[in-house]
Amino acid sequence: MRIDLSTLEDKTFIWLVIAISLAFAWILWPFYGAVLWGIVLAIVFAPLYRRFCASMRPNLAALATLGIIVLMVILPSALVMASLVREASSVYAMFKSGEINLAGSLQHVLDALPAWAVGLLDRFGLTDLAGIQEVLSAVLGRASQLIATQALNVGQATFELVVRLFVMLYLLFFLLRDGEELFRVIKDAVPLRAEQQRVIFGKFATVVRATVKGNILVALIQGALGGIALGFLGVPGATLWGAVMALLSLLPAVGAALVWGPVAIYLLSTGSIWPAIGLTAWGVLVIGLVDNVLRPIMVGKDTRLPDYLVLIATLGGLAVFGVNGFVIGPVIAAIFLATWEIFAQARRERTSVR
Repeated sequence: MRIDLSTLEDKTFIWLVIAISLAFAWILWPFYGAVLWGIVLAIVFAPLYRRFCASMRPNLAALATLGIIVLMVILPSALVMASLVREASSVYAMFKSGEINLAGSLQHVLDALPAWAVGLLDRFGLTDLAGIQEVLSAVLGRASQLIATQALNVGQATFELVVRLFVMLYLLFFLLRDGEELFRVIKDAVPLRAEQQRVIFGKFATVVRATVKGNILVALIQGALGGIALGFLGVPGATLWGAVMALLSLLPAVGAALVWGPVAIYLLSTGSIWPAIGLTAWGVLVIGLVDNVLRPIMVGKDTRLPDYLVLIATLGGLAVFGVNGFVIGPVIAAIFLATWEIFAQARRERTSVR
């Protein structure tokens, strides 16, 4: 059936397509996180599904892939989150009881610094230990309230969490099994030229794989290595600080050094010279090199976005979409670049024809 936009009927039909698509997106919005991660996992694990298809039927291949995803991704994530909640509560209890003395620790660090460094910190008001203690106590107080609130809401949110997990796994099964056919349907429906579709859809899949396989996986490895080092040195809340390192490792130009660096300085200021040297060497030679060694192997240099763009897009995605912004932000940035590249190429071709 041919659609002619010059007629009232076909214009009405186009507006109907837009309206019903928005309505469909609206009813899916409560589950957008489950839908998003279903799509992300389907893209990442599609090669594994195709390998299974070589030796078994599509339904069994999709079930086998789903089982591996549950064992490798979902169960470990749930165990780590439960451990982080316990660790955060324990660290806050240590702060509240005075077992961890922030003011004393900061004073040790200030005493070990040279005079010029202390003067520089004083210029920015960073030597006011009482003020810093008050601010950190307020932050920890809010964090504890949040943790307590989340702990109380676990039982109430269990049903909702189970429903979203079921939606994600159910959708993931069909995306694995019927993903290629669904992709062909979407390509046929999207009103873009074949070359434009190739660039945009290719960029979308590439950035999703790069974000999960590269950014998130490398960040998890860096956080795990940092947490192991801090646990070996007996630092309280090593699991929690390892998670913080993993979070910071997702942001280019920030990195895990913002956690292990101050810990090394503190150890040095308290006379633990060899542990400080060992942690610094571990941070530079092991944690710091993971990004440079593993990321090109897992992702490939040609799939990476500029670091400054990844940083801005990730922070913006976090601000707008929460934790899902780790994926949504870079994907939007990549499609933005691809769209403007197509537009610029079209203008160049039009100019050359003239």
